[in-house]
Amino acid sequence: MSTLRDFQVEGKRDIVAAWAEGAKNVMPVFPTGSGKTVITGSIIKDHNAPTCAIAHRQELVSQISLALNREGVQHGIVAPDAVIKQIISLEQENHGRSLYSPRAIVRVAGVDSLGSLETTDPWLQQVSLVVQDEGHHVLRANKWGRAMDMFPNARGLFPTAHAIRADGKGLGRSADGLVDRLVVGPSCRQLINRGFLCDYRLIAPPDDTNLEDVGITDGGEFSYSKLREAVHKNKHIVGDVVEHYLRFAPNKLGVTFAVDIEAATEIVRAYQAAGVNAEVITADTPLNVRGQLMRRFRAREIMQLVSVDVLGEGVDVPAIEVVSMARHTMSFQLYAQQFGRALRVAVGDFIYDIWDSFTDAERLQHIAESKKPKAIIIDHVNNYQRHGLPDVPRSYSLDRRQKRKRKVIDDEIPLRACMNPECLQPYEAVLPACPHCGTKPVPMRRGSPEQVEGDLVELDPSVLAELRKEIAKVDGPAPVLQGAPMAAQYGVRNAHHDRQQAQAALRHAMAVWMGWQAHQGRGTSEAQKRFYYAFKVDVATAQTANRENANELLTRITQDLNRNNVIEAT
Repeated sequence: MSTLRDFQVEGKRDIVAAWAEGAKNVMPVFPTGSGKTVITGSIIKDHNAPTCAIAHRQELVSQISLALNREGVQHGIVAPDAVIKQIISLEQENHGRSLYSPRAIVRVAGVDSLGSLETTDPWLQQVSLVVQDEGHHVLRANKWGRAMDMFPNARGLFPTAHAIRADGKGLGRSADGLVDRLVVGPSCRQLINRGFLCDYRLIAPPDDTNLEDVGITDGGEFSYSKLREAVHKNKHIVGDVVEHYLRFAPNKLGVTFAVDIEAATEIVRAYQAAGVNAEVITADTPLNVRGQLMRRFRAREIMQLVSVDVLGEGVDVPAIEVVSMARHTMSFQLYAQQFGRALRVAVGDFIYDIWDSFTDAERLQHIAESKKPKAIIIDHVNNYQRHGLPDVPRSYSLDRRQKRKRKVIDDEIPLRACMNPECLQPYEAVLPACPHCGTKPVPMRRGSPEQVEGDLVELDPSVLAELRKEIAKVDGPAPVLQGAPMAAQYGVRNAHHDRQQAQAALRHAMAVWMGWQAHQGRGTSEAQKRFYYAFKVDVATAQTANRENANELLTRITQDLNRNNVIEAT
């Protein structure tokens, strides 16, 4: 059975094979905790030729430097002198040595620091490999794409956790980016199920932030100024963050993601007033101060770091037990990165050093017996409803989003949060009750199939009776056109007959589909809801469709059954 090391070796082999087959730029897609940094460091070591590893934040530059240090690779650093000194100090502290060498053929660079290099520097021509960390940033026309132009003789490696952009732009060379090939590793759920990542419990308190006036930018994200304004108008969110932390995760080591420094400061004060030692950490916090904060955090001297624009990407702190989201985002990348901060396995160093030697069952048992059997994610801003769960299997494309036939999320069934204030855990909206505590949601209105999400058991009886009348008309004789010519009467009868034939085929397929749901142990209500979300129509209204719509729905149902190997393709 594959180990995490096997996944990394396989991923590295696929990357090298893609280059050998003619792909210039390759994007490995490996989720948080699967070893992107390990793969990257190993490739750079084996390449043994002039290389530039580019990151867009100081902490990511330091992380790559530490990874190269671990691999025994001498490297230069293209960054301000103060940052270089701080990274050297971090290398010595973490590995007892620094392999920094300004003349090394391998250099780590902040993307904004590359401009300090002389264009005549021969190293730029010599570089044959460029690694762009968090590769989903790379577009042909942005600064990451322009950074690639500085290295005319280099091929590219663009690792990322998810090949998705909020603005929908395509990462492929034929779209907006530079990628020629994707190499997709194991999914987040695979790694959780096998004990390479920690499972989680998601808590979703209600959010009453008014986002009606908060627009979406061309980059696909909420307008920052309007979002800040909306969040600061919400008088409950700060208290809710602290209250739910104390209720669901007291004394657990946590990170809270805030919308701005003002909000972060307010949250820190609220934590401290409740007896929780907390500090603010931002993108402007100097690297050496960040290092001090992280050391105190690991030592549990600080129990909450309240973050603004940092700690989302490239942070490896296995001890994080709880993540609190207090920043709304339309970016799946940002959401998944924040979510993933708490998914690292938290077992002792000795055990983790031999983690690959255990069976899946042994790893899961160690996790269950650890101080963090499950991570806790408290989503105060309904990000889970915008993006679904980050461990849901996803398909990726290098095309622009509008060219894709399906959403990125394969499972399109929405989630709802349990109404029980002691639970608040999201679950699939098709389920008749919360699977965690048994609380049953009650529809506010029952006047249409849409209001009950296709569950006809919940529909108002009078509305259901009207639908049944319409079905009876379809099943009955053709309507008679009083006084109409015989040719018109024939036309009506033929059309009605064709409709009935189409409905007969459709209803047979529907019966097979519903039988398949029953075979999986799903009751009538759940099956009807799943049908509604899968095909955007309830089972009663479907039986009133005209011939054209019935045939179109028949095709979609048949395709779904074929995809799931329920019936033979016809």
